[in-house]
Amino acid sequence: FCFLHGFDAEEDLVGSLASMSTKERIKAIQKMPETMRKKREIRNKVLKEITKKSRHRGAQCTQCLQGAAVSFRRFGNTLSEYFHQLRLWHKTLKIIGAEFGTSVLSYFVFLKWLLNLNIFSFLINFGFITIPQFLAAEPNNLSFTGLELFTGAGYFQQTVLYYGFYTNATISKVENGPSYNMQLAYIFTVGIYFVISFLILLFSMAKFFSRNINPQTFSVNASKLLCTWDFNITNEKAVKLQQKNLHTQIKEGLTEVNKEVQNFSAMERVVRIATHLLAWLASLGTAVAACAGVYFLSINNLELFMKGYRNDLESQTAMLVLPVIVSLLNTLIPFFFSWLGHLEKFQTPGQHIYVTITRNTILKMSIVGILCYYWLNIVATSESQCWETLVGQDIYRLVLVDFIFCLLGSFFGEFLRRIIGTTVCMNLGLPEFDIGRNVLDLIYAQTLTWIGILFSPLLPGIQMIAFFIVFFVKKVSLIRNCQPPRKVWRTAQMMTSFIFLLFCPSFLGVLSVIGVTVWRLKPSEECGPFRGLSSMYAAVDEWIQILESYTASKWVVWIYHNLISSELFFFILSSILLIITYLYWQIIQGRKTMTELLRKQINN
Repeated sequence: FCFLHGFDAEEDLVGSLASMSTKERIKAIQKMPETMRKKREIRNKVLKEITKKSRHRGAQCTQCLQGAAVSFRRFGNTLSEYFHQLRLWHKTLKIIGAEFGTSVLSYFVFLKWLLNLNIFSFLINFGFITIPQFLAAEPNNLSFTGLELFTGAGYFQQTVLYYGFYTNATISKVENGPSYNMQLAYIFTVGIYFVISFLILLFSMAKFFSRNINPQTFSVNASKLLCTWDFNITNEKAVKLQQKNLHTQIKEGLTEVNKEVQNFSAMERVVRIATHLLAWLASLGTAVAACAGVYFLSINNLELFMKGYRNDLESQTAMLVLPVIVSLLNTLIPFFFSWLGHLEKFQTPGQHIYVTITRNTILKMSIVGILCYYWLNIVATSESQCWETLVGQDIYRLVLVDFIFCLLGSFFGEFLRRIIGTTVCMNLGLPEFDIGRNVLDLIYAQTLTWIGILFSPLLPGIQMIAFFIVFFVKKVSLIRNCQPPRKVWRTAQMMTSFIFLLFCPSFLGVLSVIGVTVWRLKPSEECGPFRGLSSMYAAVDEWIQILESYTASKWVVWIYHNLISSELFFFILSSILLIITYLYWQIIQGRKTMTELLRKQINN
């Protein structure tokens, strides 16, 4: 009787679904609390029922169209899922997140984000600066020896890789045809790129901050356990990967909830504070000593620069001394900072990572600051024929040597450490992935790339290739050499912190360097698109003076004089932005208060 009753109920269900329109029927089947297999059976029965009721050919054609629409929709969903899987390193990131947790995953997500940023930068520079220069380029008479790949000098200094090779003429292949002003193209391309990068960084910080403004709401609750599973997954490997991922997330959330607050005695607190102070003194003293060494070595490096223009291979090889020493300092000192962090015995892994990142940031940004001072105040005022190309070559060497040391760091810091920990000293065990050190390596490399864009427009392309190789090397080293973190912890705001460090001090510091170079420094007299001008920005002033003689361009001149070059306009704009920021801040505070009240009501 129960079977017959259930059969009748199913027939009634099929009949009611058959009488619905296509959209209503699809929505009704989707909302059913049944498995995917059961839903498909019901859908097929409904389609058969509709076919039986169709008496005319026109009705049958309509049903065929409806079936075709369903098939097309299924094909579209399958295609969408396929392209979703084709996203860059989608599967790799899922495996890393499942095996090592969100803390290690955040490094690879950040690396992928930087790679996309450099691809965008390379396409802009290559499209608007390099390709037009190819049309006006003169043949390169220098011989290629192969050493240039490491020094960046010799043959490369007469190529589109460096600022000095670009012409200051207006490029025109057809008489009385359209022309291309290389001066304006160069300065506007670089300027617009930095404006776009500023907006990308700003919106990225806002996006990650909005995701993690209240991470505890979704940390550990019934929805994580009961409502997270994707029932569309049918592949066995995908099921196991999803299980591992969910298992890791639940462990991270439970660690957050169950973390113990340690109570220390007065004497223990004094000892801990003294340990932290000594560690900070040691780290700051090391950073100061490293900066002093880089400064005196860079002064000596200028003489090697000057000799490098004689194409002497020995002098070109000697030019690698500065980047090698800088990369050695940036590689070895962070290991010392990590050792200090272990001595301090922080309560959570997050505190250890953030303190290590702060110390590494101070070290690396201080070294970059010393190098910028050397480039803008010593190299720029030297008697070299083209100081911009010299700076570009120096940055090229720094980027290349830093990339080589990054690969060597994976070998010596992780591979050999695994061999020692598993064969020689078993107590050490497998190493853990050092997130702080690796993230600061990425930020340092990106900072050099931003500084070098003005002096070497194709530098983002080189960094793009380097990041691509680093991703695969770090992935293989992580999976084969490292173990998951011993203390599982959730990193809800890690990506927000990475983007913020990239924005400040890295990006804002680069803007100040570019600003001084464009507005204050005098370009070289014999090379580059701005030769003979008092400053790079003088090219814009000359262009505006030319536009003043054209009636159709008066609006551009008005915008330049009344908006772009007006301090009052930027003062008003800054005031409006501050007011809007304050209003949004108050809205956020009000929403936080409302969230707390709702949470208390739920608890009650």
